[in-house]
Amino acid sequence: MRNRFRRGDRDALGELYDEHAQVLYRYALRVTGDWAEAEDVVSATFLEAWRSREGVRPEGDGLRPWLLGIATNIMRRNARARRRREFALARVPERGTVPDFADDLVTHLADTEQLRAAHAALARLRRRDREVFTLVVWAGLDYAAAAEALGVPVGTVRSRLSRARTRLRELADAEARAAGSRSRPPRAGTGSGRPPAAGTPVPGRSPVATSSSTQEKHG
Repeated sequence: MRNRFRRGDRDALGELYDEHAQVLYRYALRVTGDWAEAEDVVSATFLEAWRSREGVRPEGDGLRPWLLGIATNIMRRNARARRRREFALARVPERGTVPDFADDLVTHLADTEQLRAAHAALARLRRRDREVFTLVVWAGLDYAAAAEALGVPVGTVRSRLSRARTRLRELADAEARAAGSRSRPPRAGTGSGRPPAAGTPVPGRSPVATSSSTQEKHG
């Protein structure tokens, strides 16, 4: 099938799509977090693959790493273009808020919150580390296939993945500590979290003790 595809056999393109489209879609959805964009990435990937089919090596295993590499490059370009648009829009004077009805038109998956949390964590990684992590962990490539997809040595994939996992563990631990701090109830007598005013009785201490300690503090 590889050689048929290289020669421009459209039936081979159809077979390639049937075999890999769902894998590409799931990968793009996890990376982008957007259903419509994931579909666009899949379409653009196969279009780009067809245009560059003559560059496929005649020997080798499956074409999944090659396709995932194309998808990764497309999403990388899309992210750069999105940042440029956001920068340009930020410089345009506001003319009022336009209601966003997108959420009313989309049926969310059950793991939307988990996906959003994963994006928030992954966004804090270096781009190169993030790409290795998503290809190996989310797309299920082994180190050699991920190296082929990104055009880097296998050792580079190993080091980037190790760095990504270490960083994500650090972020998860920090988030757990922050969540624990947020869930801790306020100290008795503090009300909204502000310290009690001078002279205010504190449970477990008499007004006298409070008054005398205040005097000692200012004495």
